[in-house]
Amino acid sequence: ARIGEQHCHNCGKLITRQSVSQIVDSLMQTAAEGQLTLLAPMVRDRKGEYRELFEQAQKKGFVRVRVDGKLYRIEDPPKLDKNRKHRIEVVVDRLRVDESSRRRLADSVETAVGLAGGLVQVVAAGEEQLFSEELACHDCSISYEELSPRMFSFNSPYGACEACGGLGTRMEVDPELVVGDPRVSILEGVIKPWGEPAGIVRNVFLPGLSETYGFDPNAPWGELSERVKRVVLYGSGLDEISFKYNSSKFKGEYRSKFEGVIQSLNRRYHETTSQAVKAQIEEFMRILPCPFCKGKRLKPQPLAVRMAGTTIGELVGMPVGRLYQFFSSLELSQRQWTIARQVVKEIRERLGFMTDVGLDYLNLERSAESLSGGEAQRIRLATQIGSHLVGVLYILDEPSIGLHPRDNKRLIETLFRLRDQGNTVIVVEHDEGTIRSADHLIDLGPGAGKQGGLIVAQGSLENILNEKNSLTGAYLRGTRQIPLPEKRRPGNGKLLTVVGATENNLKNIDVDFPLGKFICVAGVSGSGKSSLLEDILHRHLARLLYGSRKNAGAVREIRGLEHIDKVIDVDQSPIGRTPRSNPATYTGVFGPIRMLFSELPESKMRGYKPGRFSFNVKGGRCEACQGDGLVKIEMHFLPDVYITCDLCRGKRYNRETLEVSYKGRSISDVLEMTVDEALEFFRNLPIIRTKLETLSQVGLGYIHLGQPATTLSGGEAQRVKLASELNKRGTGRTLYILDEPTTGLHFHDVKMLLSVLHRLVDLGNTVIVIEHNLEVIKTADYIIDLGPEGGEKGGLVVATGTPEQLAGVKKSYTGKFLRPILERAEACCGQAHPS
Repeated sequence: ARIGEQHCHNCGKLITRQSVSQIVDSLMQTAAEGQLTLLAPMVRDRKGEYRELFEQAQKKGFVRVRVDGKLYRIEDPPKLDKNRKHRIEVVVDRLRVDESSRRRLADSVETAVGLAGGLVQVVAAGEEQLFSEELACHDCSISYEELSPRMFSFNSPYGACEACGGLGTRMEVDPELVVGDPRVSILEGVIKPWGEPAGIVRNVFLPGLSETYGFDPNAPWGELSERVKRVVLYGSGLDEISFKYNSSKFKGEYRSKFEGVIQSLNRRYHETTSQAVKAQIEEFMRILPCPFCKGKRLKPQPLAVRMAGTTIGELVGMPVGRLYQFFSSLELSQRQWTIARQVVKEIRERLGFMTDVGLDYLNLERSAESLSGGEAQRIRLATQIGSHLVGVLYILDEPSIGLHPRDNKRLIETLFRLRDQGNTVIVVEHDEGTIRSADHLIDLGPGAGKQGGLIVAQGSLENILNEKNSLTGAYLRGTRQIPLPEKRRPGNGKLLTVVGATENNLKNIDVDFPLGKFICVAGVSGSGKSSLLEDILHRHLARLLYGSRKNAGAVREIRGLEHIDKVIDVDQSPIGRTPRSNPATYTGVFGPIRMLFSELPESKMRGYKPGRFSFNVKGGRCEACQGDGLVKIEMHFLPDVYITCDLCRGKRYNRETLEVSYKGRSISDVLEMTVDEALEFFRNLPIIRTKLETLSQVGLGYIHLGQPATTLSGGEAQRVKLASELNKRGTGRTLYILDEPTTGLHFHDVKMLLSVLHRLVDLGNTVIVIEHNLEVIKTADYIIDLGPEGGEKGGLVVATGTPEQLAGVKKSYTGKFLRPILERAEACCGQAHPS
């Protein structure tokens, strides 16, 4: 706002505003000892004859006038064509500029701006220059406000785009959701809102359109011309079409414009007050970038302001790394530096902090909801570094999430910096590099759940390594480790191929995914891994197999889809949003348990069915809490609070239901058991034991069967989902996609997770993981390494192949860090590299 150059958002012309004294000073410098002609622009590209204007100028004593570039005496002006646009400038003065003529120049300039409403046209040495006292584009007849900081904020009504309210997005009808299979014709229902057309659409609109534009409504949509498609979807514009009615109420012909399917849906959505109608139309809508501000969130005026030739929209679209370089090499005038020096210093420092914590690939316009947990935490960390506080206790929960080993070193250096400022930094972390860098370690355990909660060892790294009961120490010493597979799988010989991927920063790449293998997609942070796997591969498969309506990433083609019959994205989202959901219900083990309780003699005598033992069904549950075991207290402006039900004391069931027991345990007691306890309790019941074994195999033996879903961590929720998948009967043609499945997992948990993932592959399926954990990457059958850097410098395939092949690629950062891991595995256990 303070040093920006205002440009017209319509024509791009630079807009300046100068006082009379500033105009005079400028002319004294640029036209010293030269001849000047001062003109007052009275008419600029407007139609008319303007006889009165010439008469009034003559009465005021002016002698000459310039009309359409030619000079005339004021008493003999040309006759103007009233239907053509003209330019008329009154000649105010002609003078030679020197120090003695300064007063005359000032008087003449003041006369000109008074006559022409703030404008003065100057002709010197054959060149013309327009000066203005007003902040306006006189070519476009647009005036502008004085620049202020609030105009550059999308949270302020002075700056926010009026079309989207500063959000940068709008709910818009998406053509992809409106149009179905291109092999289907309009009459067969390719236009989904119409379905198979009937009534006025079939009998009036389609005959009129087909006759006017010469197409067959029975032809497949894909064979119609682009013009016809555009008319059907967006309307006929200014063209009127002849429509013929032939009904009992009205017969005849009339001409009208055709609105178009998408235009009609948009209009109805914004006009209707019916929520049912809105819900129907929303099936064809998506959140898309605002068409007015192009997703930049601001009004046209602030988006037209330039600093060093760059707009704020272009600045926030740059990756942090490039933005830091921009401000480091910024060239400003002495006056601009005087104004901006302190602000630019602050900007550089803050961008530098973000670079230090490994976020140089992000751009500032990225929405907060699209950030991963690790990215959001590191942004907050960068903010704290810039605060320069002393004597603060910082607590970070796994800040290394989403970081490649190369970037992790910078994060550790940042934590050291916080410590060296006089603060204390406590980190909950499983990353080996972070653990080895700590000044003081606290190792909790020895197991998880009821088996944990004790301090196994604490002190220096040496203390942890020497403690025999420390599971962490065992993995750090190398006495325990995640082994290399005996042999890399050859796969089933089939490929899933992504051709021409260009989503986000991907550089039109082709990627082969060999099926029947355990595949790792690796690369530095921001190199395009999630764009390739989540946005493109998963979403395209979900649309094909399940009819998903989520926007899929930009790609030219995906080959080999016929080799996949199911795609499952095993993420770390909760298995349920309320305490009613739990591992027993999610994995399906609760059904056989309820069936068992309904078969007991006491249940048969009382006539209890399996539903009696469900806390989701009336009859057996506690009605005071409706089977939750907890009562929700709404706190209005604060998060809801859950307290234990006073009637059932958290047992979820009523007294009669709890009187039925198996081996002395009620249904509530069973839900309170850990997985391992239940496994022992039901060891003679295969249908229950099998489902519990899978939960135990994924390292969840410590969680309770009835543990509310809201209390499970992301890693625990992900492993519950994996256990559920293992219980299903597969076809061997399933594609599993996991994004950083080791988040929140200890070395020992990673080992158990890998055994499950490899088991899925052994069944003939394909597992693809995005991962930075080198212990996982080393066990892969095939690696796809993206990079070489993050953000705009990434998006390329750096290397592909087995871990051993990747370790030999010098330009691969993943290979560089993988090489010592493979050598250590071979040295520790004498394992030869798998062939």
